[in-house]
Amino acid sequence: MSVPTLWILIGIGAVLFVWVVAVFNSLIIKRNRAKNAWSDIDVQLKRRHDLIPNLVEAVKGYKDYEAGVLEGVTKARASAIKTQGGSVGGRVQAENMLTDALKSLFAVAENYPQLRASENFQKLQDQLSFLENDIQSARRYYNAAVRELNNAIQVFPASLVAGIFGFKQSEFFGAEEKERGAVKVSL
Repeated sequence: MSVPTLWILIGIGAVLFVWVVAVFNSLIIKRNRAKNAWSDIDVQLKRRHDLIPNLVEAVKGYKDYEAGVLEGVTKARASAIKTQGGSVGGRVQAENMLTDALKSLFAVAENYPQLRASENFQKLQDQLSFLENDIQSARRYYNAAVRELNNAIQVFPASLVAGIFGFKQSEFFGAEEKERGAVKVSL
């Protein structure tokens, strides 16, 4: 092999090495961004979990409350807490059950004017509303980070580097099937 050919091969090898390192580092950054985004969701969900016992106690203070609804909220909260650290799909399902239970609680509260007028209940409801907005924002950011990571893992030729180094696609924090249905309005 001649000297110029050797230098060409060394140059090609160096360029290939630099490209693999760049792709690998890019995948690491995207994976860490997705993990960070998930931890942001986790923080918001914990804040919601911590707020719910106060909300339940505020409702219990009214003698005419519906115990079944409060029990449903308490069970859904316990289930959501139990799924912490589990798969994204399991967390989504448990958190959606908790959201449904909270919707039931607020629907029942509409029947009790004294409860709705309670300053404590109103503050807790407002805090929960702000938290739900924060959760939605964190969820959108997480899904964008996951989309970027999954795209980087799937596109050729980066998919070769991703496969060699064992990068896996992440799950989206998506809506459940019942959340996708059309809203029915009756007047």
